[in-house]
Parts: sequence; structure tokens; C-alpha cells
Amino acid sequence: MNLASHPVVASLTPVFLLIALGYFAGRRDWIRESAVRDLSNLVFLLLIPALLFRTMSGVHVETLDLRPLAAYFPAALLLLIVSIAWRGFNRSSVVMALGGVFSNMVMIGITLVELAYGKAALVTLLTLVSVHALILLTVGSVVLELVVAREAREGGERAPHVLETAWSAFKGALIHPIPLPIISGLLFAQTGWSLPAVVDKPLQLLGSAFGPLALVLVGVTLARTPLGGHLKPALWITASKNLLLPLLVGVSAWAWGITGLPLTVMVVAAALPMGANVFLFAQRYEVAQGLTTAAMGLSTVLALFTLSAVMLLMTYVN
Repeated sequence: MNLASHPVVASLTPVFLLIALGYFAGRRDWIRESAVRDLSNLVFLLLIPALLFRTMSGVHVETLDLRPLAAYFPAALLLLIVSIAWRGFNRSSVVMALGGVFSNMVMIGITLVELAYGKAALVTLLTLVSVHALILLTVGSVVLELVVAREAREGGERAPHVLETAWSAFKGALIHPIPLPIISGLLFAQTGWSLPAVVDKPLQLLGSAFGPLALVLVGVTLARTPLGGHLKPALWITASKNLLLPLLVGVSAWAWGITGLPLTVMVVAAALPMGANVFLFAQRYEVAQGLTTAAMGLSTVLALFTLSAVMLLMTYVN
């Protein structure tokens, strides 16, 4: 088979080409800093919900395979706990550990998985996406608040109760433009109705605009990401995110007896580069912001090689 026509190469090439074009546009300042936030809001508040709702509106709950949830998240949480224990119980450690387990499933993953494996694979990915932030970001929030509470006690200050923090994190992750349209779409599908054409067509057009714009925005963000002074720790985070997590998820999926397309989607999802939500945590807790930004950029750049290798490997495993 010609390498250029290999399914993995054929699906990865447009993804990284669009990211490269976004990087070029960012370096040329064609998309200025002030416009990036507005474009990000367009993607997250309009395009993503349209795509997610339309995709899940035809999926019946009884056909869903929930084993990927049971296999993926224990592996991710185990790596998170081990990473925190290895680095120490402090704000920087928790943010770095979160960077090593939180995948960019939406901005990169949705487009890549649909291109490489089709609509059936997208259902498996969206099953993971529906609780990905809910689980990992809630756990991350609680652990970070425990660290802050310990610091407050050591400083003689009053800290908020951990249950209050957990509930706040849970609500923030659930009432969000990613899980809400997934859940709404699933609920609509159970009615047995189908979307009328006057609704379905606009949703289709909005959803089709998501992939190119999201990938170009990833490239624009990379153009403004400095790596200086953070290369070594950023490499450790990247190794965890791009290589160790997919290995652990693959072993966990094998233990659950998951094979075929669901196994491939799970491992590829775990091998995706680091998601931008981790940087929001670094900002909120005022720690490791430069390192987190550098790790996100390095993880995305090196994914060109690590993700290609993982996807090629999965073609032989299955």
C-alpha cells in the first residue's frame, strides 16, 4: 500500500495541516489575540453543541457500550494519583499530573476520530467525552482545593469544606457546552422522533464547520506558546500524556475484554495531546502557568509522531 494512501496517514494529514495553517496565521498575526477568544466562544458555544447534539440524537441508550468508561477512567485516575504521589502533594504537582492525563478529545479528537474511523467510532468517543471533563476536572478540583485548604490551615486561615468544593466542581463540569448537548441528544433519541429537516440541516452545517475552525485555533494557540525554560518538565508531562496513558488504557481495555473499534478509539483518545483546560487550572490556582502552556504546545507538536505511531500500532493490534 502506498504510504500516502494509508488510512492513518490520510486521516492525520488534514488534521495537522490545518493546525500548521493556524500556526502560520498566528505567526503572521492574521488572527490577533483579541479575536481568538471570540472564535473560541463560537466553537464552544455554538459549533460543538450543534455537532454533539446531532450526533447523539440518533443513538439509543440500549446500543451504547459503557465498558469503555469503566476501562478508561480508572486507568487515567490511577496515573493521576501516581503522578501526584511522585511529585509531592502541592499545587504544581496536581496541575502537572492533570496535564499528563487530560486529552484534547474535543478540539482535535472529534475531527480525527471521525476522519479515521467514521461515525460509529465517534459514538464511542463521545461516550468518553460526555464524562471526561466531569470526572477528571472534578477530581482535579477537589485535590487542588485540598492542597489549598492545607495551605490555609498552615497559615491560620479558614478553608472551604471539601464537599462544597466537590459540588461546585461537579456543577461546573456538568453545566457545560460539551456534556449538556450529548445528554440532550441522547434523551431526544429515546423519544423515537427524528429531527425535522429544517432543524437537522442547520445543525449539520454548524457541525461541519467545527472541525476546520477548531484545528486552526489549535495552531493559532501554538504560535503563541513559548517553550523556553520549561523543556525538561514539559517532556515528562508529554511522555505521560502521549505515551503512558494510552498504554495503561490499552491494558485496562484488554482486561475488560474490549476489542475492535472501541479499543482503538479508547487508545487513540488517550494518545491525543494535552487539553487546554489544564491551563485554566494553572491560571485559577496561580501555579505553573508557563510550564502548562509549554507542555500543551510540546504535547501537540510531538503528537504528530506519537499519535501516528499509536494509530499505526492499533491497525495491527486489531
